[in-house]
Amino acid sequence: MAKQQVEDAVEAIVVDLLAGQDTIEFVDVEYVKEHDWYLRVYIDKEGGIDIEDCQALSEKLEAELDKRDIVPDSYILEVSSPGIDRILRKPRDFTREQGKKVDVTLYAPRDGKKLIVGELTGFDGEAIELDGKDKIPLKDAAQVRLHIDF
Repeated sequence: MAKQQVEDAVEAIVVDLLAGQDTIEFVDVEYVKEHDWYLRVYIDKEGGIDIEDCQALSEKLEAELDKRDIVPDSYILEVSSPGIDRILRKPRDFTREQGKKVDVTLYAPRDGKKLIVGELTGFDGEAIELDGKDKIPLKDAAQVRLHIDF
């Protein structure tokens, strides 16, 4: 099974496991080769998740993955929060995080800047809108992540 197929299959399982729970939401999954293969599942809830949330989902997911045998390699399973500076990747991320400040790193400078910081105020599927006026096509953005004020 290819990387994307593994991620899609795991996402479907996690969404099913979380169905009926109003509090915990699926954020993302990644299947990556570092030194070993890692299967990382990111979840979140209002007020943040705790270790018990991660452990409970990890145990259920591990049982399902063992039963279905969809991951072709031996891997390390990690279930965690996406972090406060999470990368926004999917359409639901851009919709959910509207009203929050984001950092947009561009592939090519725009008005002399490769980093634009602003409030995410819109998303139409192909572009994000910052501060109610500045539209940035997603194809021009190398990365969009939640902004952290220090």
